[in-house]
Amino acid sequence: MRIGEPTLDQLRIFLAVDEMGSFGGAARQMGRAVSAVSYGIAQMEAQLGVSLYAREGSRKPELTAAGRGLMAEARAIIDEVDALIAKTRSIHSGLESRVSLVLDVMMPGEVTAQVLRAFRVRFPTVELRLNIEALGAVAACLLDGDAQLAVGGPVIGDLTDLERQTIGQVELVAVASPDHPLSQPGIMPGESRKHLQLVLSDRSPLTQGREFSVLSPQSWRLADLGAKHSLLREGIGWGNMPRHLVRAELASGLLVELDLPEKPGGNYTLSALWRRDTRPGPATSWLIDALKEGLVKCEGIDSSVRGR
Repeated sequence: MRIGEPTLDQLRIFLAVDEMGSFGGAARQMGRAVSAVSYGIAQMEAQLGVSLYAREGSRKPELTAAGRGLMAEARAIIDEVDALIAKTRSIHSGLESRVSLVLDVMMPGEVTAQVLRAFRVRFPTVELRLNIEALGAVAACLLDGDAQLAVGGPVIGDLTDLERQTIGQVELVAVASPDHPLSQPGIMPGESRKHLQLVLSDRSPLTQGREFSVLSPQSWRLADLGAKHSLLREGIGWGNMPRHLVRAELASGLLVELDLPEKPGGNYTLSALWRRDTRPGPATSWLIDALKEGLVKCEGIDSSVRGR
């Protein structure tokens, strides 16, 4: 038996009857005559060679076994078509079809999660791609064309191919375990050079040969901030960390903030970055504003915690 191809209109009628529970309800929902709905179902049944609804003996049409088996596929097809139409409308209105975002590893995770959750609700047709990198690797993603928008730190502030907009900052603090020698009061200048320092490293060549707050000749280089965090908690070395990431450990005493004469911490400025030969679209611009707002709130939380 040759099986025909039902039209999208027939599939929509099929779903409407199931959703509304009757041919009349489907007709009212679609703004059509009941006869048109009945005819559409009959044509679809003829195309597929199966009965979709059992109409006899009941005022309410009941799905047959074949109808129940095909319902999920029909719904999936219509969902895909609706998504295609919505994305096409977005393209015509100037909305990006996709945004590739790369974030500095210093970006607070709670800010990232809240903003991206809101983004998916506000821009359901925009495909979002996310990457997390450190230091110069953030800018490398933009320069290589792998991202449209980045949030990066001050170490990549001299790249003339990129536009930049400062959106906030995170505070870096020097920390170590409570039993580390640098945790004791009265640390003399130069003492930090005698102890292993854990340093976040850059996997890109953009900052090759440059050092950032590295005081000790004894250092371990890590491209993973999470690994650095774990080593610090285990008492292996000392290093700078974003305050928001060690807030709980500082409160519990698992880590302590170091009072070093060199003051290697400080503020780490975060900026939105994009290529000068591009222009942020509506979704990208919304991301910039939302990330800026999230950083302001996060900074306020950290300030209130320190003030207690």
